[in-house]
Amino acid sequence: MKNLSILFSIMMLFSCKQTKQEIVKELVQKPTINARVLKSVKLSAGKLMRIDSFPTKHITPRPVDVWLPENYSDEKKYAVLYMHDGQMLFDETSTWNKQEWKIDEVASKLMKESVTKDFIVVGIHNIPKIRWLDLFPEKAMNFLSAEELETLKSFSNSAVDLKDLTGDEYLQFLVKDLKPYIDATYAVYTNKENTFVAGSSMGGLMSMYAITQYPAIFEGAACISTHWVGGLPNESNPLPNAIFSYLEKNVPDAKTHKIYFDYGNKTLDQYYPQYAPKVDTIFMKNGYTESNYRNLFFEGTDHSEVSWQNRIDIPLTFLLKK
Repeated sequence: MKNLSILFSIMMLFSCKQTKQEIVKELVQKPTINARVLKSVKLSAGKLMRIDSFPTKHITPRPVDVWLPENYSDEKKYAVLYMHDGQMLFDETSTWNKQEWKIDEVASKLMKESVTKDFIVVGIHNIPKIRWLDLFPEKAMNFLSAEELETLKSFSNSAVDLKDLTGDEYLQFLVKDLKPYIDATYAVYTNKENTFVAGSSMGGLMSMYAITQYPAIFEGAACISTHWVGGLPNESNPLPNAIFSYLEKNVPDAKTHKIYFDYGNKTLDQYYPQYAPKVDTIFMKNGYTESNYRNLFFEGTDHSEVSWQNRIDIPLTFLLKK
């Protein structure tokens, strides 16, 4: 049968000019993806692999980190947690604000104590100048009026046009470029039930967007200090209503998904508590219960990696619990 398959491919190659061109194009070697062990990073456990510039046509290429837990083995399989703002996850000595999520510490402890499934973490780095463009839920813009669109720039903290938004492309990169690479390279489960996404602030918005746009890919999302404001806090900001209008029409099936939100009330988080009842209403009326939905308030916590590292065990346990 194998020889017949090869013969058929050769026959198809020469059957017509168009088919030949298409097949030759497909046979062109794909860009090489080189992952190296990042020896300079300070980890408490595990190993960090880095692709310095992940090749993609969807968005601006950027580094991607893959954290493998202690005693990672090809003899078993792992769930996968995709996280935004990847450069902030593991080593505070290399971050702009000298803070980190301590993902390696927390994840290692949860796995060692058999609280969660075994899992790896894939950290997608942000590019500061275009972070908002990459992480805003692009289709929410469809729920703005023409007048609201005109005032958008004053609320987005970015002098950009709508055509510059890349939230949809960012997800295409994640789903069509990055996930296939991870699935083919590491010993991981590839199904929805073992694929999760997480992030904070704009990364929280993007995690919500990921599970609503690709419910067949992600079973769960952790949306930490979700930036429901969408841009700069302002009483006349039209973005929150647009985001909620989008969300109301795109809630993933409660029977097969889990979603976690949280928020504090200091620094930038002070703008989020007002939106909690709206978020609860949207999910509760779509069949979510305490078993697959959380929207937790953390009194006195601010908008920082230090706050998030202190509670990241909660969403990790909620999504990945054995």
